Amino acid sequence: MNRFPCLVRSSTPAGDARFALGDPLVDSYLEFVAGRCRPNTLRAVAHDLKTFFAVIDKDPVEVSSADVFEFIAAQRGDRTVVRISDGESGLSARTIARRLSSISGLYAFLVTRGDTGARANPVPRGLSTRRRGGRRQVPLVRVPQTLPKILSPDEVQALLGALRTDRDRAMVFAMVLGGLRRCEVLGLRLADVQVPERSLFIAEGKGGRQRVVPISNTFFATVGDYLHHQRPSGAATDRVFVTLKGPTRGQPMTADGVDKILQAARARAGLERATCHQLRHTCLTRLREAGMALEAVQAQAGHASIESTRIYLHLSNDWLADQYRQAAQRIDADTTAMLELQEINQ
Repeated sequence: MNRFPCLVRSSTPAGDARFALGDPLVDSYLEFVAGRCRPNTLRAVAHDLKTFFAVIDKDPVEVSSADVFEFIAAQRGDRTVVRISDGESGLSARTIARRLSSISGLYAFLVTRGDTGARANPVPRGLSTRRRGGRRQVPLVRVPQTLPKILSPDEVQALLGALRTDRDRAMVFAMVLGGLRRCEVLGLRLADVQVPERSLFIAEGKGGRQRVVPISNTFFATVGDYLHHQRPSGAATDRVFVTLKGPTRGQPMTADGVDKILQAARARAGLERATCHQLRHTCLTRLREAGMALEAVQAQAGHASIESTRIYLHLSNDWLADQYRQAAQRIDADTTAMLELQEINQ
């Protein structure tokens, strides 16, 4: 009986998660990913590869581009059933694109090794089309460019009012006032909270990038109350945010723990949305609306490219409306001047 793919999770002596699927080549790639990516990325890649080889039941070195197209079709599912939310069927285009990226990463690794029998990456870069001016590549899966959802000030206040501890409020403030990612909040250590400078040192940002971000006094007042009155004094970790009750008391908070806290708070506040990512988007959008330069928003967010930050131009309705008003005023002024000049000439 073929036991591949069979996802097995284990831990290193240091407590880091490791994944294996039962194939030497795939497992060597997962070891490679574990050495250069975050735990969440490793887990996603492992699940993506398991999904692929569960559909395409072949030895990894025998996979062809035709198999990749078969996988895409399988992920699309029943094309007659369409989701109302985004008009798509099957899995979302974004999920399929991520899975293709994981598969492509595996084969880029196998080809680069040179000793695996894999000679080419079966995941095409795209589809070649003939357009005016030459050929161009279009993506295998078109991912819609959707705007991130943000919370209104009233929704933020309702969420904060539904949280039950200063620890929980401090974590939310870190996201909604500082624009931190969930993993960055959980990665904060006591030494990273720079009280005199009113800033936070992000030692484990996305892509391994470090940065220092300013944050409101509201965060420092709340995290101070938590550290003085709620954080267990005997906690053996220097992570800022730890569990307060139960068998894991004093141990670092987990991503699942944060999500459960927000889920319960949303229910108490009667909110349909309020995820960690939406809190971060809310912060960055409000900063842009308040006039913060796009380059400064990029630094606050920890984006590697300014292109990732430009989305907040579209989220900031006031900015777009102001730009339109200024342009319209100039057009009206030019039109008025031209009409006046015509009247003079007549």
